[in-house]
Amino acid sequence: MESTDTRTLPATPQEVVERARMLRPVLAEDGPEIDATGCDPARNMRLLGEAGLHAINVPVEYGGLWDGPPYGGWRHFVEALIEVSAADGSTGQCWSTTGLVAREIFHNDELDKETKARLAHELLYEGRRLVASNAETGASGRVVGRRVPGGVVVSGVKTFNSNSGGGGRDLSCVSFALLGEDGDTAAAPRHHALIRLDDPALELGHDWDNMGQRGTYSQTITYRDVFVPDGWHFPSHGLTPYFVGSALQLHGALLQGIGEGALAAAIAYLRELNRPSMPSFPSAAEDPLMHRQIGEMSSELAASRALLLATAAELDHPELIDPAEEVMVRGFRAKVAGTRAGLDVTARIFDLTGARSTANKYRFDRFWRNARTFGSHDSLDAKNAFIGAAELTGTVPPLSAYMRA
Repeated sequence: MESTDTRTLPATPQEVVERARMLRPVLAEDGPEIDATGCDPARNMRLLGEAGLHAINVPVEYGGLWDGPPYGGWRHFVEALIEVSAADGSTGQCWSTTGLVAREIFHNDELDKETKARLAHELLYEGRRLVASNAETGASGRVVGRRVPGGVVVSGVKTFNSNSGGGGRDLSCVSFALLGEDGDTAAAPRHHALIRLDDPALELGHDWDNMGQRGTYSQTITYRDVFVPDGWHFPSHGLTPYFVGSALQLHGALLQGIGEGALAAAIAYLRELNRPSMPSFPSAAEDPLMHRQIGEMSSELAASRALLLATAAELDHPELIDPAEEVMVRGFRAKVAGTRAGLDVTARIFDLTGARSTANKYRFDRFWRNARTFGSHDSLDAKNAFIGAAELTGTVPPLSAYMRA
């Protein structure tokens, strides 16, 4: 499918990272307002689309930059995500959601190739956004689907739908139990459907009002007998070690970026105010106590960033990871490191910036609230227990004992 769009897509994965880095100060301008109002980061997502950054998660055969294994080029995606998340946490989570869902879609050999070509065009040239519609916690039961002539019909409630605030022609990738003739939900295989958010059979809850990550618009979506034509639904591959490891790296990268954004904002504030921690020092620039704290936080973030990028780079050569389950251990480590660094730095910046910086016009507290909100997504204790069990026993424990799939 050819496009009349005149935008120039990135030529290499590294160019995706460089464009994300260049966009970072522009994206950061909307961070305070996104946090204050809980609005969708519409402008930021448009800018990311116009910059062609989705190319990193579109296969080469469909005009993108993703080549090789299922998570080829993952390091560049993770690095670009850190830059985007440093600008604004909500924007980072929305952009990463599109990327992870795109990988899941394009890697599935049973999805119609014409559908893939259509989606690739929309991602590359229309800034299309994708929603991972999977969570059912708090709902009355599983989302189910049943076969009908020409497609499937999907019904039920998903309680967590990040990146759904754009609406319109953006797509929800909803998982559901595909019922057989016996109607047995427990035995039904997992399936996915691609549904436009402007489908009149969808009910958007507009009920996301949390402490942080307020612009992710992670609202409830109710699917009321939504018809999905053949070619727009596909069977799930299930959770592979590579999917789990890569998703955890994205979690860590999001927290890493929020931490880096917090430190950068604090340093910019200190440079402008130039007020030392104690009267005995003439200025902030000559205050060794500030130097020490900044150096400590900078080193902590540098260490977690290095681990995240190193583990992400390994997914370019998955055959070298033996056993394959080991990628989950490394993903857990990367997530723990990024989360710990992000939480620590976002909490400590006020020791540097002082009481004046707590004014709402700065909204520096958004960094900690964003980090704390997403850091509560799932238990770090469980992640550390998984890592510790692998270290102690020499074998990778069953994932199902540590997290809900």
